[in-house]
Amino acid sequence: MLPLVAGLLLAVAAGARGSASGTQESPPGSRFVCTSLPLEATSAGCPLPPVPMQGGALPPEEELKATVLQLRETVLQQKETIGSQREAIRELTGKLSRCESADGKSATGTWRSELGKGKDTMGDLPRDPAQVIDQLSRTMQTLKDRLESLEHQLRANVSYAALPNDLREMLQRRLGDLERQLLSKVAELEDEKSLLHNETSAHRQKTETALNALLERVSELEKGNSAFKSPDEFKVSLPLRTNYLYGKIKKTLPELYAFTVCLWLRSSASPGIGTPFSYAVPGQANEIVLIEWGNNPIELLINDKVAQLPLFISDGKWHHVCITWTTRDGMWEAFQDGEKLGTGENLAPWHPIKPGGVLILGQEQDTVGGRFDATQAFVGEMSQFNIWDRVLKTEDIMNIANCSTNMPGNIIPWVDNNVDVFGGATKWPVETCEERLLDL
Repeated sequence: MLPLVAGLLLAVAAGARGSASGTQESPPGSRFVCTSLPLEATSAGCPLPPVPMQGGALPPEEELKATVLQLRETVLQQKETIGSQREAIRELTGKLSRCESADGKSATGTWRSELGKGKDTMGDLPRDPAQVIDQLSRTMQTLKDRLESLEHQLRANVSYAALPNDLREMLQRRLGDLERQLLSKVAELEDEKSLLHNETSAHRQKTETALNALLERVSELEKGNSAFKSPDEFKVSLPLRTNYLYGKIKKTLPELYAFTVCLWLRSSASPGIGTPFSYAVPGQANEIVLIEWGNNPIELLINDKVAQLPLFISDGKWHHVCITWTTRDGMWEAFQDGEKLGTGENLAPWHPIKPGGVLILGQEQDTVGGRFDATQAFVGEMSQFNIWDRVLKTEDIMNIANCSTNMPGNIIPWVDNNVDVFGGATKWPVETCEERLLDL
């Protein structure tokens, strides 16, 4: 493109010199020779628009705008150049016509032949002026197309640059909503997990407790069946009044605010049957004691407080004895063979039975689990020693005594594997309840 513009400018300068030298006509046979110039020589005749230096990094939008402006200026300059070149072409065309008419046919043929043998003095520029105009028009159209493309690209880039901001805001709102939904769902899952864990733990603990109870019961039944027909069909025999024969209940008592103790006894010892059972806790050896000592009546001790019971059981026969007590006003009741023989109050009122003590059959404890006194030892046999954590009804006690109901104690049941014997005390199978009734 630059060689084309340089050649046109050189032609215009030559025409200007010819008109300035005078109005005389060119001598016959004169010719115009066009010589191509190097690219550096075009700077004087066709100055190029300055190109901005890339000193600082501009945004892509600003660079595109600057490029569009430069292209617009270039197009305008090229339009002006094309207009001036058209005038120069018309002048050149007139001069060529005059040259051809002055030389004649022979001179014209010779010039044309020499011109045809010579090189293309305009480089890539066609020799036909019409072709020059067409090529310049196509070049201008190409520049226009490029300009429109750049403008379209600029608008597209600007729109694309603005689009991510709107899209970013929309995405941020959407992500915020999704994040809140996700956090809510996670919180719900955590709550469900915690609830499921608690339910599972409670169910597992309940199941383990039930299984342990079943295993313990099976073990009791297995051990009981090994010696007796039923785990509760046995008696403890304490034939001598010593301080080393006794039985011990393996289980201990919880804290009690009321209780009922029932047992079968047979004794002919004199004077007094001794101590059928005693319960001692740290700090109080006489927490619960049933004793007949010497010629004294049978006594019930609660927290070392005494109540005398109107019971008579030293005739060598089986008797069913039940005692109830409640901490409220210290109320107590005494039953023999299903019949209530005595009642009273103010026996250690408002005193709860302390837990964790030792329960001994046949001896009175002066310390927890020991220091027995032979004069207070029980002599005879006992069976069906049961303890409940409440006051049984009179009809329940009567049904137990007449063998119409079998009601094991919910705190201390009478089972073989819950009773150990020491010092020569023995456990024997006992007659059935009906057989004991025959002895009444």
